[in-house]
Amino acid sequence: MSAESLVIPTLDPREAHLVAAGAHAHPHQVLGPHHVDAGVVVRVLRPLASSVTVILESGARLSMAHISDGVWEALAIIEPGAYRVEATYDGGSPWTTDDPYRFWPTIGDVDLYLFGEGRHEDLWKVFGTHVIEHQGVRGTSFVVWAPHAQAVRIKGDFNGWYAVAHAMRRMDGNGVWELFVPGLTGGNYKYEILTQDGRWVERADPMARQAETPPQTASVITASTHEWQDDAWLAKRAASEPSAGPMSVYELHVGSWRPGLGYRELADHLIAYVGDLGFTHVEFMPLAEHPFGGSWGYQVSGYYAPTSRFGTPDDLKYLIDRLHGAGIGVIMDWVPGHFPKDEWALAEFDGQAVYEHSDPRLGEQPDWGTLVFNFGDSQVRNFLVSNALYWLEEFHIDGLRVDAVASMLYLDYSRNEGEWVPNKFGGRENLEAISFLQEANATAYKRNPGIMMIAEESTSWPGVTRPTSDGGLGFGLKWNMGWMHDSLEYIGRDPLYRGYHHGEITFSFVYAFSENFMLPISHDEVVHGKGSLYGKMPGDDWQKRANLRAYLAFMWGHPGKQLLFMGSEFGQPSEWSESRGLDWWVLDQPAHEGLHSLVGTLNRVYRDERALWAHDFDTEGFEWIEGGAAQHSVVAFLRKSGDGESVAVLANFSGEPVSMRFGLPEAGEWYEILNTDAGEYGGSGVGNYGSVTATDEPWAGRPASADVLLPPLGVIWLKLAR
Repeated sequence: MSAESLVIPTLDPREAHLVAAGAHAHPHQVLGPHHVDAGVVVRVLRPLASSVTVILESGARLSMAHISDGVWEALAIIEPGAYRVEATYDGGSPWTTDDPYRFWPTIGDVDLYLFGEGRHEDLWKVFGTHVIEHQGVRGTSFVVWAPHAQAVRIKGDFNGWYAVAHAMRRMDGNGVWELFVPGLTGGNYKYEILTQDGRWVERADPMARQAETPPQTASVITASTHEWQDDAWLAKRAASEPSAGPMSVYELHVGSWRPGLGYRELADHLIAYVGDLGFTHVEFMPLAEHPFGGSWGYQVSGYYAPTSRFGTPDDLKYLIDRLHGAGIGVIMDWVPGHFPKDEWALAEFDGQAVYEHSDPRLGEQPDWGTLVFNFGDSQVRNFLVSNALYWLEEFHIDGLRVDAVASMLYLDYSRNEGEWVPNKFGGRENLEAISFLQEANATAYKRNPGIMMIAEESTSWPGVTRPTSDGGLGFGLKWNMGWMHDSLEYIGRDPLYRGYHHGEITFSFVYAFSENFMLPISHDEVVHGKGSLYGKMPGDDWQKRANLRAYLAFMWGHPGKQLLFMGSEFGQPSEWSESRGLDWWVLDQPAHEGLHSLVGTLNRVYRDERALWAHDFDTEGFEWIEGGAAQHSVVAFLRKSGDGESVAVLANFSGEPVSMRFGLPEAGEWYEILNTDAGEYGGSGVGNYGSVTATDEPWAGRPASADVLLPPLGVIWLKLAR
């Protein structure tokens, strides 16, 4: 009996219509090969075709009959195998392609189960797009989560941005959709989603690993070819505890550090500059894709896509690889607290709240006009936890600085009474966000020994850096915002009046060991009318530079790690703006070059002296020498290594030289290993001719003491000669 004489079961017209419209939630149930009593029926969707033929693996050709609305079918007596489809349009040349609907799913049951449980830590390896070989054919897999969608289809370069022929199948009750497009290995794309109320909406891929350069908004199919060269760096990192070593961080905004440089060009310039200054790490402001450059990256639209403004994902990997090769660690700002309302991105992704909380009292951030993630949803948490791991593991990032943690911890953050919903216990703590942060931190540390999770947390929330096993949030470090505000308030005062505000410079020592602190002078302090760090200093230009030198030396001597925003290291006079580059021209002035040179010295001496970093987080590394000399605006303390080495940090914030006697732990020759008033840094040269001699005369409870001349607006570091 011939295939032509066999009867094919009738296709339900409603099914055919949905398939033809690209609106079928299970198009593979209609299209592709299907067993029937007479054999195997093959159906394809080829709208506007004049003739369609199925070409079997054997080379046999089966003419297809048009059923309705562009749906064609033919009957094969035997399993058609890896057939192809030849279509002719208006008498033109035949167009032969593989059929997307003959392929098995590219996502497996285990992946679906783990995502359903919110426990798929490698989400980026399955979701989004991946160029793979599937059933012997090279192509691209598409997987997206759209739980409320009636249908999802793909549009892009590959189909002329006409999506009806590439409808995805719904895989499970959680709303995971999948399609393999054979022969596709690159190009731009978006999803079209049929909402519950019957609208088609267009969205970028939430898990795209590359996006078009803004203001364009499509997602980009990408495949990495970068071969990492930093195995030694990663092995050393895994065997160490980074925050237990020296850490001075140079924070920068890629677009305005040296405008015009891409990721690859940045490598040479940044490594030379940061390496010369001796910083241990760089911290990039957010590099995930964002639509508005003026947000500095803090309103993210593509959490898995490095911004294309500066190159491809592999270009960024090259930059990080090179930094590691030069011995420089890499930290990146990560923004899991909120996201923008752009309609083509995450907001109401499938026509309803998906990533954000549906209640605006929980799902909107009024300060920034953004949406807040629904931290209580297991799939949303999975998306974010996996995102942290993605940056740490795919890009070898050494640490994530988590932005705006306070906005996540408190349900009433920036909200008035009646504008927020208490938790189940009636409190203001966001229990779901707390649980998410604990999960993200614990998972990141478990999978990536030696990395750092750093909290920008501006309140007195207890246990930010306490382990999750002890009920803490589990961060490795916390920005010390209290130190930043108090010390900047103090250093901005006229030296004549600082004595009346002595507590502003000493109060941080009261709580210095309550958390693992990093001392930040970040971008937030040099923008939006706050002026540059140099501009905050009182007095004339000489006094500004002297104040800034003293402030930085005090900061480097204070317990905790250091972070300094770009431009502050050479005294940029103007406030930072993302729209222009730094004031590099001021380095042509010897006085500013002196300040720049001081920062290099600070880093080199700091790294060499274990006493300055070995016990940053416990009292064993600190001891007061003089904390009460308010009348002289003098602060003095010891930093200790724990193995007998000490560095004395003596700071004079008054505008006059001060001669004082200080108690010291041992008699002997104490060398000036740093003097911020040295002529090479642009100072006046006041000091102690390189050293002071401590005698056995007890002073202030210590067995030895020395007379020390402190320069005006100056800091001296002393170390005992051995």
